[in-house]
Amino acid sequence: KYGPYLPIGKDGTKKQVYLVTFMDDATRYVLHGQFYPMLDRVIVQDCFRQAIGKYGAPEAVYFDNGSQYRTRWMSRACAKMGIRLVFAKPYSPEATGKVERFNRVVDSFLAEATLEKPQSLDKLNELFGVWLEECYQNKPHSGLDGKSPRTAYRSDPKALRFLDPEIVGSAFLYSEERKVDKAGCISFDGRKYEVGLSFIGCTVDVVYDPADITELTIEYEGHQPWQARQLNIGERAGERPKMPERIQPLPAESSRLLAAAARQNRQRKNETAPAISYRTVRKEDDGHV
Repeated sequence: KYGPYLPIGKDGTKKQVYLVTFMDDATRYVLHGQFYPMLDRVIVQDCFRQAIGKYGAPEAVYFDNGSQYRTRWMSRACAKMGIRLVFAKPYSPEATGKVERFNRVVDSFLAEATLEKPQSLDKLNELFGVWLEECYQNKPHSGLDGKSPRTAYRSDPKALRFLDPEIVGSAFLYSEERKVDKAGCISFDGRKYEVGLSFIGCTVDVVYDPADITELTIEYEGHQPWQARQLNIGERAGERPKMPERIQPLPAESSRLLAAAARQNRQRKNETAPAISYRTVRKEDDGHV
């Protein structure tokens, strides 16, 4: 849901914030709700993870057809956690009626929050948390026979399904496809990673933590996940040995080119026959030579 404008942009410029909530379908209980400074898939992932951390993994999760929900990442994450992924039918407003009704209730909060003039996202979320507990979660709901969402949620006898933290951590990693090149490597974020020669030409799933991409996890059907290490060219090559002093180039003290030219010139002069000089020939008495 679109939220208010807050002075959280560059140099205090006003920037719109966005509300993301995860709600239990049967009881209308909000598992987690929070305002975020941007509108992309990252905020959905964060809110989803916090809801699972608080109340465990649900049997199914229901989204509308927004592009931020229909992602390859969401399909992988739900599969890892054993959650059935369901999407609303296109052009069916009634399919998301409960969420739309909650959003209308949130409008009353936004009107009150405007009077408080929050200057930061943290303050807005603090106000929202208090309002959510006192004005929604614990208030009677007409769709729950007068029970509050909190009471209805806690009345469910079914146990919550909490997952191993490693499973949740793995499920919320990012995933992208890459094709293995002829050297058994993939390119990722401008770097080369070793995958294996047996996967040349295959398209693999690259699972990674955006905060640390020095090591990637590779997933391929029929194989256990494995680590792809960043390829450092020349890391196994030793330091080049120094050349023996006897064959190392010596600093030049004079021009070898000019010295060679001088030797060649002297040799050329010695090989050239002297020209005949008639001045050295005596003339005979009659004047003939």
